[in-house]
Amino acid sequence: MNVLVFIPYLHGTVPGQRFRIEQWARALGPAGVRFHFVPFQSERLNRVFYAQGRLAEKAAELLRGVGRRLRFLARMGNRWDAVFLHRELMPFGPPLLERILAGKGMPVIYDFDDAVYLPNVSDVNRAFERLKWVSKTATICGLAAHVTVGNRHLAGWARPYARQVSVLPTTIDTDSYTPKDSAGIRGVPVIGWSGSLSTIKHLRTVEGALRRLRTAVDFRLRVVGDRSYAVPGLEVESKDWSAETELCDLRSFDVGIMPLPDDEWSRGKCGLKALQYMAVGVPAVVSPVGVNTEIVENERNGLLADGESEWVDKLRRVLADEGLRARFAREGRRTVEERYSARAQAPRLREILDQVRRRRS
Repeated sequence: MNVLVFIPYLHGTVPGQRFRIEQWARALGPAGVRFHFVPFQSERLNRVFYAQGRLAEKAAELLRGVGRRLRFLARMGNRWDAVFLHRELMPFGPPLLERILAGKGMPVIYDFDDAVYLPNVSDVNRAFERLKWVSKTATICGLAAHVTVGNRHLAGWARPYARQVSVLPTTIDTDSYTPKDSAGIRGVPVIGWSGSLSTIKHLRTVEGALRRLRTAVDFRLRVVGDRSYAVPGLEVESKDWSAETELCDLRSFDVGIMPLPDDEWSRGKCGLKALQYMAVGVPAVVSPVGVNTEIVENERNGLLADGESEWVDKLRRVLADEGLRARFAREGRRTVEERYSARAQAPRLREILDQVRRRRS
């Protein structure tokens, strides 16, 4: 089976894309499913898009991306067994290219893992906010043969617009993401957070709790994803995300945190941070928002923390108790292996691919 995959970003550069789509090439390749990835983003756009300013350069690169998409659509033919579209064909404007794609006669599986039907633009790209055209998400759902989403909240939104919707959780490659050796703490405890420039604002929601905790417990905050992050009064080690060091960075945490505000955008999140922590045997403390309450079963495989006092108390507790950390590490890993691993979910995606291919013929 040959599957054409349209992705927004360069291969291997964005977590949601890597964990929802790119790893399927490894998981289903041995079963004869071949994926051909076509990104919108260029190397140059990847370098400048999250930089401050440089609007003219960003606009020029975005237009070049549209040109590449149009040329590809013009010559692609209909030789693919299925098309997998993640989020959108271009990051602005109405769904004109998606309509062209739907007219090619190949079944389209449309996938999204965030509440992309809501306005959400990074602070450095506010100038492009009016171009987002978030209403196109509903239109693309209607054009697709099948819609896959990361959680039940997103599925509930998509069903009125789509012919068929399946929940396909964000998954972890458990062959690569192996647990750390021990739940013991060596030296100063490390509370870790891994994310991106667009989600660093969520970490800031627990700064007050971390300052309070610091008055009672010595710890270091390690932030992966924004090297400029700092908090007065806390010892912070911050760095940019890197594919080469990602696993080492995650395993360096003694506890991993995933704070979220309880809003519509956050309820659409798919819990990737928590899954990453749990997969490498790092105890997770997370906000009880959206799918987090399905992934983390409080007191069994991690902790749910709601409000500043709970964050302080639960972080202090997990840092002080090696037995608790060991249990959360063990049960968290089991949860990922059984329900959120690429190995566990790959048969479901294969079933969807076979289904849309049969419907075409």
